[in-house]
Amino acid sequence: MRLVDTSAWIEWLIGSRGGAAVANELPERGKWLVPTIVQLELAKWLAREAGEDKADQVIAFTETCVVADLDTAIALSATDLCAQHKLATADAIVYATALAHGADLLTCDRHFDGLRGVLFVPKAKD
Repeated sequence: MRLVDTSAWIEWLIGSRGGAAVANELPERGKWLVPTIVQLELAKWLAREAGEDKADQVIAFTETCVVADLDTAIALSATDLCAQHKLATADAIVYATALAHGADLLTCDRHFDGLRGVLFVPKAKD
């Protein structure tokens, strides 16, 4: 199972150089884990940057993957991860979700680099 972080989604969707590297690491849909917080972040970004139609298309795609709801266990794990790794709340939820599901995390966000189970793909400017 692989959780694709919002940063990796965005790089892939805009077709950046980093996005090409992300594309090589994308799993098949049945092994693609999508936390609801990533759906929120994607919908927000897409509505602003690409319009409602594109946002609807991408969110529809996410619903064909394995969607992971935020539950109490993940929320409490995220609390600990915020403190341990100085992660922002949304990032801690993403990482806690990956850990809870035994998934690795595909990301372009440098602050995840070096954490257990993280596959870091730098953005083109990194």
